[in-house]
Amino acid sequence: MRSTTSELNWSGTVTYTAEQVLRPSSIDEASEIVAREPRVHGLGTRHSFNDSADAPGVLLDLTGIPTDLEVDPVRATATMGAGTRYGVVAPEIDRAGFALHNEGSLPHISLGGAIATGTHGSGTALGSLSTAVRSFEVLGPDGSVRTISRDDPDFPGAVLHLGLLGIVTRVTVDVEPAYRMRQDTYGPIPWDTFTAHVAEIHAAAYSVCSYTVFGDRVSEVLLKSRVPDGAEDVAVPDELFGAPRLPGSPGDGHHTARDGSVGPWWDRLPHFPIESVPSVGSEVQSEHFVPLRHAAAALDALRGLADRIQPHLHVCELRTMAADPFWLSPTQGEDVLCIAFTWQKHPAEVAALLPDLEARLAPFDGRPHWGKMSSLGRDAISALYPRVPDFRDLVARADPDRTFASAFGARVLGA
Repeated sequence: MRSTTSELNWSGTVTYTAEQVLRPSSIDEASEIVAREPRVHGLGTRHSFNDSADAPGVLLDLTGIPTDLEVDPVRATATMGAGTRYGVVAPEIDRAGFALHNEGSLPHISLGGAIATGTHGSGTALGSLSTAVRSFEVLGPDGSVRTISRDDPDFPGAVLHLGLLGIVTRVTVDVEPAYRMRQDTYGPIPWDTFTAHVAEIHAAAYSVCSYTVFGDRVSEVLLKSRVPDGAEDVAVPDELFGAPRLPGSPGDGHHTARDGSVGPWWDRLPHFPIESVPSVGSEVQSEHFVPLRHAAAALDALRGLADRIQPHLHVCELRTMAADPFWLSPTQGEDVLCIAFTWQKHPAEVAALLPDLEARLAPFDGRPHWGKMSSLGRDAISALYPRVPDFRDLVARADPDRTFASAFGARVLGA
């Protein structure tokens, strides 16, 4: 059926140019659409802040395909529809006695879209959401289904695919026994103290997030601590590099609980409950990843632009992520610091600022998030991702007639 949803992204700053948006209610229906349409592209929960999910022809909104969750306790996997939102399926996985290793800050996003763009949570020892993928089912140009598994030699190039390999319909991810967590807030931390100890601070708990506006301090550090199996709670420090533990706040309609109370993993890993308007609610975003060893220097370089950043900024969130082997991953080969800007809804002003911001990060190999605003073109991206030629070859083999092509893929990757 034709989607009745406005053909805009979540922030209302990207208008999709496709001829129509269709919302199939089953995999069979999606297969029929792919088989008959010359140009098709997958669409998730519309949380990209650029045109990476746009394409000519038909966009397939996959959120109408049922979750149909299957938890396999022997293989320690969970399989579900790719359009499923994390915040919807996570409690179901928990009720089955299992958990995901991590979630993004917003539970509103779909598995398929998050995995395809390298979206992540935080945790120096934790990989992106893509690293949990065991296998996925994808519709090829003729509408037939094939499965790409972790033991497939093309898997490192295929799992983070930007929709250019086909329509992903179901995803199988690793799960582990269910666990509980708590969130505690600390701050403020003077800027020089924070940058001198950024790696240690972000290794202080299972998942750590820090917030700044590039003034003289980091205003808050959020520690998400995992409770050991069989324990009722876990000890947390009273201060963090001189910053006191703050009272925090209980969960409400906008934030998950940050008061040190213990709760399920799915209600502590995200920042926002699924029922909330996510994040600020009126914004644009950009995000860059720099090797963790460059974290202090990269942050200091950006702070030199503070007078231009601050008039347009809500907040900058700092997170860390473990290395992985995926060809298009922003953390391919090395642990990273993720520098995520939540900007006021000033898309033109942010777009004008980004070239200078990205120039400050260029000496530190700053890679942009695939789903967020960036000024970098094909040459700069190719220099940052040595496996781009291999990805182009993979796309050419999987989709020789370019059924799943997008302007973003052609412009940024030459695919």
